Amino acid sequence: MMDIRAGFGYDSHRLEEGRKLIIGGVEIPYHKGPIAHSDGDALMHAICDALLGAAGLQDIGTQFPDNDLQYKNMDSKILLSKTKELLLQHRWRINNMDATVVLEAPKLAPFKEKIKETLAELLAINNSRIAIKAKTNEKMGDVGSGNGIVVFAVVTLVREY
Repeated sequence: MMDIRAGFGYDSHRLEEGRKLIIGGVEIPYHKGPIAHSDGDALMHAICDALLGAAGLQDIGTQFPDNDLQYKNMDSKILLSKTKELLLQHRWRINNMDATVVLEAPKLAPFKEKIKETLAELLAINNSRIAIKAKTNEKMGDVGSGNGIVVFAVVTLVREY
């Protein structure tokens, strides 16, 4: 018998001058970065929520609350690693992950392969099972004006009995 589940994750952050922009564990040279409790890696946060949702576990805000000082300025690679450990405890294996990063600037094309490599290593899956897409918001709203980032992620998990 095999159990297959899908999970959806979402994250967004406002961007502010003088902060680091980290997406998928990769620092992207840019003059703005997210306002956040941790490092604000919206891609990793969306993936964590997708993984937790697919496994039927509590969301990222419950697992790693933003009012807990131990997570203040934390590298989101640690949050994703802890999420993966929770999945392993429940015997879930990650089948694939697909994400869309919505950001007016900077362009992510030069960084997509490094992001995939970083995620593949952290999740212990082949990078051919990871898709990262980047879109603009066509200058609409806060994201379109360069003041925010939004990420959507979908994952599938498999558990064999």
